[in-house]
This record gives sequence, structure tokens and C-alpha cells, in this order.
Amino acid sequence: MKNFQAAIFDLDGTLLDSIGVWASVDVEFLRRRGIPMPDDYLKMVHSMENDVAANYTKSRFGLKDMTESIIREWFDIARDAYASKVVLKPHVKEYLEILKEQGIHIAGATSSDPELFEPALLHNEVLHFFEHIATVRDVNGRGKEYPDVYEAAVRKVQCVPSDSIVFEDILKGIQGAKSGGFYTVGVYDIHSDHEKEEIIQQADKYIYNFGELL
Repeated sequence: MKNFQAAIFDLDGTLLDSIGVWASVDVEFLRRRGIPMPDDYLKMVHSMENDVAANYTKSRFGLKDMTESIIREWFDIARDAYASKVVLKPHVKEYLEILKEQGIHIAGATSSDPELFEPALLHNEVLHFFEHIATVRDVNGRGKEYPDVYEAAVRKVQCVPSDSIVFEDILKGIQGAKSGGFYTVGVYDIHSDHEKEEIIQQADKYIYNFGELL
């Protein structure tokens, strides 16, 4: 792997074993209303934006809740899970410690919300490793398919893309980072298994867990 001055990490699915949280959010939301989880529901809402998923949920189950209140309740359930249940993926903390010892700048680039990821990083005792965490919201909502959020992160640690490395678990993240001139490392996650082969082909390096880099 190339020498680098900055490491930019996606959070959910890359450092945090958190993707399954959202399935549990949906289960809990329906449980509170006495509604059993239909077999196809999670698959139906998986790729929907929050407002679309909330409206679909209202319509499917005949709920009287406002769309905004459904989204807020989902978020509140998720926040509790992030603050207490979400764990790091294997060997993440050891790898961050090594980078810190080597003087590598560490930053995050995420489409998540600080109300979610900060408590998760804090209770896993790794928040202090990060000099900055850029969010998609910081770059006017331009998603991971664009390089903007990675560029925002690397600017904050006063480095440039050509001297930096991006760790991502999803294909569009790899593509977005590469389009910005970053060296990319694909990280396996079960929830992106369907695009694993494409990630392997397009990333500069691919790992199944951070123990491979120790």
C-alpha cells in the first residue's frame, strides 16, 4: 500500500458495524404499534430516502403519524442504538492507534449525522483519533458518488488527495473518492456483499478486515 499523510475513513460499514441498526429500528418502530414485520418490508425500504420510506410506511400500514414524526422517531431509536449498541469492526482501534503513532492525519467522511456517529465513536473510545469528520451535509448534500466530502475532509487536515487514502465499504464511495484523485481501499461489509466484486475491481486495494493492515 502506498505511503500517505492522511487517512480518510467512511464510518458506517467501514469502521462501525452499524448497518444492521436500521433493520432493528424498523422492527422496533412497527413493534411499538403492534405490527409484525412483513417479510418484504426491509427489502422495500432499504434503498429509499427517509421521506419516501416514511410515506410508504404510512400508506402500507395505514398509519396516521405525520411523515416528519415517523422520521424523527426512527432517528431517536437509531440514536439510542448508536450510543450504546454499535461496535467497531475487528481491529479498527488497533489500526487507528498505529496511524496515530506514525503521525498520519485521521479524518472521517460520512453521509451520517453527528448525533449518531459521535456517540458511537465516543462509547467505542475512538472519537479522539479524528482531527475532523466531514459530512455530506457540509458539502451541500452531494453524496458519496462525488469526491466533495472526501475533499472537505482532507482540506481540514491540510493534506491533498494525492497524499491521502480513503477507506470505503460501498462502490459509489470508492468511485467518488477515485474521481477526486484519492488512493482507495475497499473494506468488506456484509451489506455491500452484492457489489463486492465491482469494489475489488475498482479499488486500489481490498481488505476483509483491518487486521490485514496491522
